[in-house]
Amino acid sequence: MNYKTRTTILRVFVYIFLALLLIVTIVPIWLLMVNATRSTYEIQQGIGFWPSTHIMNNYNILLGRGLDLWRGFANSLYLSVAMTVVTVYFSLLTAYGISVYNFKGKKQFYNFIMVLVMIPMQLSIIGFFQYMSKLGLVDNYLSLILPSIANAGAVFFAKQYLDSVIIRDLIDAARIDGCNELQIFHQIMMPIAAPGAFTLGIFSFVASWNNFFNAYILINSREKYTLPMLVQTLRGDVYRTEYGSIYLGLAITVVPILIIYAIFSRYIISGIAMGAVKE
Repeated sequence: MNYKTRTTILRVFVYIFLALLLIVTIVPIWLLMVNATRSTYEIQQGIGFWPSTHIMNNYNILLGRGLDLWRGFANSLYLSVAMTVVTVYFSLLTAYGISVYNFKGKKQFYNFIMVLVMIPMQLSIIGFFQYMSKLGLVDNYLSLILPSIANAGAVFFAKQYLDSVIIRDLIDAARIDGCNELQIFHQIMMPIAAPGAFTLGIFSFVASWNNFFNAYILINSREKYTLPMLVQTLRGDVYRTEYGSIYLGLAITVVPILIIYAIFSRYIISGIAMGAVKE
């Protein structure tokens, strides 16, 4: 067997493996969308791969149960956008300071951030709730938005990306031209780091949109519920047999994430690619 034949066989196996991964990824999402259009009786009959005609009936059932999905959608969108903007800006600003400046305790500070990345939020939720309660921020969106300023995972990602794209000669030239440090960050570093910022923003948006644990602990008013919190209420007894409505509620929560990935997926690729090469 010559080299060309072995390469062809290997390529075929790679394509087959990728096709299987695609099927494993797409089928659950497709079934979710299909079941959102089927009635409870149809779902109980078994798995179906083709859409049905009961989507409006399922939607009317949700409205009849007092589930305000569009209010939850607006709440989730507001929180996700706000948390994404805060996370991306302050993470890049912090990472820029760590990458560019030399100060006492810099290594220890960065090591501390690394430790925070490995600590799950669940371990500190009691103290965090008490802290927010003393600040009077319980049942307030600020209790979810403000902590995004200190997102350790986002700072770690931004630091790794900036280390690969920062051009120190360009920074020195800007200082000679009279730019202050914030001008250098906003006018020079932000455009250079745009692919990484988009990538970080996409990950932050998806994490914020799917955030259920923190919101469930800190938000009490039903009119402030996000979509994941509203979906959680579908597990009540009155919804137990309305599987079509449950699937429709889940499908509505997934659609915005799919749209975000479809529109901005190229920025993920370019952000990772540009961050992997140092000129």
